Amino acid sequence: MTKSPYRPFTPNPEQQALIPPVSGNAVNGLGETDFRRPTHVYWHDPEKLHHGGMQKWFYTQNMDHDGIRQARADREKIHAIEVPEVSGEPLQQSAEAWTEQLSADAESFDIELFGIARMNADWVFEGIEIRYKRVIMIGVAHDYDAISKAPDNDAGAEVIRQYGRAAKGAKDVATWIRQRGWDAEPLCGPMAGKMLMIPPAIECGFGELGKHGSIINDEYGSSFRLAAVLTDLPLIPTPRVSYDVDDFCSRCQVCSNACPPDAILPEKVPVRGQVKWYVDFDKCIPFFNEHSGCGICIAVCPWSIPGRGKRIVEQLQRRAARRQVQESS
Repeated sequence: MTKSPYRPFTPNPEQQALIPPVSGNAVNGLGETDFRRPTHVYWHDPEKLHHGGMQKWFYTQNMDHDGIRQARADREKIHAIEVPEVSGEPLQQSAEAWTEQLSADAESFDIELFGIARMNADWVFEGIEIRYKRVIMIGVAHDYDAISKAPDNDAGAEVIRQYGRAAKGAKDVATWIRQRGWDAEPLCGPMAGKMLMIPPAIECGFGELGKHGSIINDEYGSSFRLAAVLTDLPLIPTPRVSYDVDDFCSRCQVCSNACPPDAILPEKVPVRGQVKWYVDFDKCIPFFNEHSGCGICIAVCPWSIPGRGKRIVEQLQRRAARRQVQESS
């Protein structure tokens, strides 16, 4: 298979000088067999992070690119939108009715994925408490032609645009809920905020974790961004899904070969008590910082090619059926 044309990669000396003595993998809990809640490693207040200097350096790169500059300006306008106050007493009806109404109305919002999960304290960053009982997950898809240019600046601008669109979707959902008398708090990326977003997105049926550390969805592959809404509005959780992604990722080498710093681990490893796919943070982040957020792994993932995911699922189902027959014979 074709190796990345960006190998070997050596970080910019200016950035290398900012690399802290503490490993980001240690912060993330790589190799830990006991559970603990996550700790902020990036996309948080840089003054509180070991890698805060590197995070600030990221924002000094590619500032003269028109697409990135415009996308950031547009996203800031969205972040400045204020969600209205809760309107009066909470309206009362069944969880089934609320779920049906919100799901139907969400189809009119500018989002592609929508799901509901029960809140799980295991997803919340250490030192933070969330009292809401439910989390609504939102996904917005990239324009494939734009993201396929990764790691060019055009792809970086596309990521920023979609984070803005996800934030708008979260605020639209939160507004919908508040107008009916229930509190709702939107959480918007790329800043990590209060909680991890991938675990609840998996829990509510967006897909499964891929080798490249991102969710794989059967329609959008890994080419989408997330936002969330916290609420106590009675809602019915969306069921998890399984496409047998592990079987696919264990054999596929596309993202591993395409990764410039060779950061994608070939096997699952323990991370804070869970054995999972993992991307080496210390190898990934320097290239990420120098190339507009990179995005190569989600762009080259076979599942991300429009129209490909559903066919891959069918192939995996046939493979699983053959395996079952062989095991029973």
